[in-house]
Amino acid sequence: MAAQWRQRTNALVVTLGVLHCWGLGSCYDERTSILTEDKSLEKHPVTHERVKRGWVWNQFFVVEEYTGTEPLYVGKIHSDSDEGDGSIKYTISGEGAGTIFIIDEVTGDIHATERLDREEKAFYTLRAQARDRQSDAPLEPESEFVIKVQDINDSEPKFLEGPYIGSVAELSPIGTSVMKVMASDADDPTYGSSARIVYSVLDGEKFFTVDRQTGVIRTAVADLDRETQDRYELVVKATDMAGQMGGLSGSTTVTIVITDVNDNPPRFPQKMCQFSVPEGMAVGTSVGRVMATDADMGENTDMSYLIKDEEGGELFRVSTDTDTQEAIIIIKKPLDFEKKRTHNVVVEAVNKHVDPRFVDLGSFRDQTIVRVSVSDVDEPPVFFPPNGAIMEVQEDAKQGAFVGFVTARDPDMDNVPLRFSIDQSTDQEQIFNIDAVTGAITLGKILDRETAGWHNITVTAVEADNQSMASQTTVSIRILDVNDNPPELATPYEVSICEDAKPGQLIHTISVVDRDEPQSGHRFYFTLAPEASSNRHFTLLDVKENTAGIRTQRSGFNRQEQNVYLLPILVVDSGPPALSTTGTLTIHVCGCDAQGVIQSCNATAFSMGTALSPGALIALLVCMLIIIVIVLLIVTLKRHRKGQRMCEEEEDMRDNVIKYNDEGGGEQDTQAYDMSALRNLYDFPEAKSSESLPKRIQNHVNSDREVADFSLFKGYIRKKVEQADADPSVPPYDSFQTYALEGSGSPALSLSSIHTLSTSSEQDFSYLRDWGPRFRQLAGYYAPAQPDEEGS
Repeated sequence: MAAQWRQRTNALVVTLGVLHCWGLGSCYDERTSILTEDKSLEKHPVTHERVKRGWVWNQFFVVEEYTGTEPLYVGKIHSDSDEGDGSIKYTISGEGAGTIFIIDEVTGDIHATERLDREEKAFYTLRAQARDRQSDAPLEPESEFVIKVQDINDSEPKFLEGPYIGSVAELSPIGTSVMKVMASDADDPTYGSSARIVYSVLDGEKFFTVDRQTGVIRTAVADLDRETQDRYELVVKATDMAGQMGGLSGSTTVTIVITDVNDNPPRFPQKMCQFSVPEGMAVGTSVGRVMATDADMGENTDMSYLIKDEEGGELFRVSTDTDTQEAIIIIKKPLDFEKKRTHNVVVEAVNKHVDPRFVDLGSFRDQTIVRVSVSDVDEPPVFFPPNGAIMEVQEDAKQGAFVGFVTARDPDMDNVPLRFSIDQSTDQEQIFNIDAVTGAITLGKILDRETAGWHNITVTAVEADNQSMASQTTVSIRILDVNDNPPELATPYEVSICEDAKPGQLIHTISVVDRDEPQSGHRFYFTLAPEASSNRHFTLLDVKENTAGIRTQRSGFNRQEQNVYLLPILVVDSGPPALSTTGTLTIHVCGCDAQGVIQSCNATAFSMGTALSPGALIALLVCMLIIIVIVLLIVTLKRHRKGQRMCEEEEDMRDNVIKYNDEGGGEQDTQAYDMSALRNLYDFPEAKSSESLPKRIQNHVNSDREVADFSLFKGYIRKKVEQADADPSVPPYDSFQTYALEGSGSPALSLSSIHTLSTSSEQDFSYLRDWGPRFRQLAGYYAPAQPDEEGS
């Protein structure tokens, strides 16, 4: 038990042997005991003394990048139970144990067998164990320790974000910040100066500088000109060890682009350019293009153009092509070779975006002279005035009278003769003629202003030797009015007055119309016609505004005595010559109520204007409704009585049928048989259809004693019977004549309109007893006839 207790309480002694000179050059070889037995505490009382330690007891250090041929000694572990007889075996486990790090089982010495790199792995964690060599039982609790890789300056600074590209505006002042560069060092920044970096410029230091500590690049000069050099390539170096000798370094390339400012005005490459254009070119046609150059770039090259001289600005205008920055010279007014052959136009270019910092450097504009030469071309004739002519002629002018001249000339230098003509599409009636040489327009027909007050004709002028050179103008001819139409009443006046009209009462105001249009305006004079000047009923008052008022002279008009008065009125215009006309005013006398509202007039013309009160309208409607009901009742009763009468007559129809076996008078016997009456179906609608009524009767008779439906004849027969009963001048249709078969010896066979089924002369007419009453109803279908000699 004592031995086991000793084994558990013995402390593991870890010895650090570092054979490496630290930064100050001192070497350490120290050994520390972390735990001892209780007995040792009794033998050696604990004294409180400060012990100098340069290491942590459970941490080893090993230098990185060891290049020796022998394993590098790291340190030693030791148990105070080790008597030195080799009975204790030391082992290690953990990261790199047995490969990177090995231990001497007897002595506890640890060595590194591989070259270590702190930048790859900065420390290793292992565990140490002391065991009995015979029983392999652990003598001490397992202890953990760390082997830390000691850094050396073996990594140079690197620019991880390079290559760098920055920019700065041209003409920037000295010290303007451009950009910042930054390098990194993989060495341990907490140990020594291996990771302390400083910056410097290797190439381009004349134009730019770099801050040693921060890496900020700044301008070193103030005259950077983009137009001279638009970019610079710098080489910036980063050195560790704070720049001391022996430090490592790295470099990168920095590209600095000089950005543009608007410090250059536009410039025309030539101070004069020339273009040629034929005369008569359409307005808006481009003459040519000029362009100013600008050493700047981007929007700083945007410019606008304008015309400076007054003459050029009158004939030309300039616009800017935004894509090419060219000035386009455009015709503003037609150019005429005969007026001026050369035009000098001053075109100015101006920057759109001016930097106020450089206004004092000079004017940001330039000018050039554009010379435009006008060439001669054959031009069509030109009319004067160019917008058409207006002429006037009296409407009573004689045929061939002069109207006016049209004037045109050849604008070319040759000034060739012209020929004039009227476009027939504008003067289809050939009212006007024109002299082909002089252009004089004369009348071809008599005019009437009231038919057409204006005539617009198109006159064409062509060169005598070149018909393709033609021009047209419009001539508007105004027809001047003459007083050739008398005035007329505006409407056929009809006026109504009340029977109790008062004397002096204004009953109507009349006006007139005149188809003429005198230049001084219309003036009409109104008087009563001579035949009405002595009337005692009405007077006329001319109110001097081309209207006249009609007033009553007396009271007490009586429509029973006279319901209509005709008042002739004479109207005279102002001429010259003065023309007159007489119009008649019809005055109706009407009955009025107490308020003067017209109730009724004898005159028919006023019936459209009569208004009934709502009570009168209701009474009128009630009366009309009562009359309609009474008429319907009478018609119904009449139809009922006639129906009863017809039933009584049907009872004795059979006895009134008389048979005739003789031929009768034939076609010549017009007294016995009326042929026209047979052909005329009267107004029987069924008889006018595609199949006549007698034919239908015949079809019923031909069927052998077949019972037929006589509803087809009912309406018509009843109508005829009613007509016969109501007409006292017509003899009664109470007989019926038949013409049967004459016999076998007769070539006519039969004159009867009724077919028989037998060809023998002996025929049975007994069926007539049944058909008698029906045929009696058909009596109206045949004309009445007198019985022949053998009839009864």
